Amino acid sequence: MTTTPTAGESQTALISRYRRYLSKGRASLGEMFGGDVEESSSGAWLRTASGRRILNCGGYGVFLMGARHPRVLAEVTRQLDTNPVATRLLLEPEAVDAAEALVSVVPDGLRKVHFACGGAEAVEAAIKLARAHGKRHLVSMESGYHGKTMGALSVTAKDTFQDPFLPLLPDVSRVPYGDALALEEVLARHEGEACVIVEPVQGEAGVIVPPEGYLRDVERLCRRYGAFFVLDEIQTGLGRLGHWWGADREGVRPDALLVGKGLSGGVVPVSALVATPEAFRPFDKDPFIHTSTFSCNPLAMAAAKGAIAAIKEDGLVGRALDLGTLLIPEIERIVRQELGDRVLEVRGAGLLIGIEFTVPGLAGDLLLELIGAGVLANHSLNSSTVMRLTPPAVLTPDDVNFLCDALRRAARAVLN
Repeated sequence: MTTTPTAGESQTALISRYRRYLSKGRASLGEMFGGDVEESSSGAWLRTASGRRILNCGGYGVFLMGARHPRVLAEVTRQLDTNPVATRLLLEPEAVDAAEALVSVVPDGLRKVHFACGGAEAVEAAIKLARAHGKRHLVSMESGYHGKTMGALSVTAKDTFQDPFLPLLPDVSRVPYGDALALEEVLARHEGEACVIVEPVQGEAGVIVPPEGYLRDVERLCRRYGAFFVLDEIQTGLGRLGHWWGADREGVRPDALLVGKGLSGGVVPVSALVATPEAFRPFDKDPFIHTSTFSCNPLAMAAAKGAIAAIKEDGLVGRALDLGTLLIPEIERIVRQELGDRVLEVRGAGLLIGIEFTVPGLAGDLLLELIGAGVLANHSLNSSTVMRLTPPAVLTPDDVNFLCDALRRAARAVLN
């Protein structure tokens, strides 16, 4: 006779299988976060196998519209029932529908789209597109994060991630984020041959907001020195900052804009590079110069189309701005009241929020206590002193109260 395992036994068995078939490190990380098992999700909340409900303010920026948004599910279900993966030789309408929808919301002048499956793939496409224009010297920003495939890793400025895989791409410079003079010095040395990749707000660096006018300076310098300008909006785009794009905050237009995370609608992974026709010309001329089996797969295209429609129909960009305006000062008030000078700064834009601490390890401790209090947050891959919150724009007033109460209880718990 078989018996149903208890929740504790089920978790133990799952962790054991993680160790055996996936990664020992990932299994240990799961144990550190309590060993609970995700079972289902809807809107701003997820449910675990043990019956807990957890407010999802993490997910690395994917869930701007929450999980399983009905508009996205309807599009994906329709496509799943008809033609989920296409032959790639015949024309397929979902791809051009999704491209047209994306072009309708990006900065003016960006009219050509290359779809991919993940953010790092979009970065790889941008690097190759720049090289096709003869721009072989890559310029990235200190503490910037662009992914971990070999090309993307070359411009992801953290030695911990790079060192095991050296040598990476040659001819890469790093300059301090927010420092236009340092950027100009590098571009002057590599006039006509550089590609600059930059985030409007650095997410994995710990939510670093640049000085006012910085992106305009980057664009101006790229034009002056003939550099290819790539704006990585994989985490910041589609309303996360309370604007459709970080580019919109300063009125800039890159040669190529990178999109991901929220473009999936939290349902099917998808990313994109959107470029000016001039920048896109090498890809436009030869459709086989940069390809991927699942690029433009109809299921992902349906998800992207549904996600863009949901953001528009639900006014999520404005809601992200309003919620961020409410949450950032309230979060700062709570953590300063509870943790005092252990808090260095609370900063952010829209619903990309970072809390930086003066005490080593406190960010991780608070993250663990917050999960215990029923809220999922993020650590920052390029900054161990910053805990990040990336809440969905669908939070209700009750959800906001729950988040604030949980943060207060977690902050008190880390001192005990």
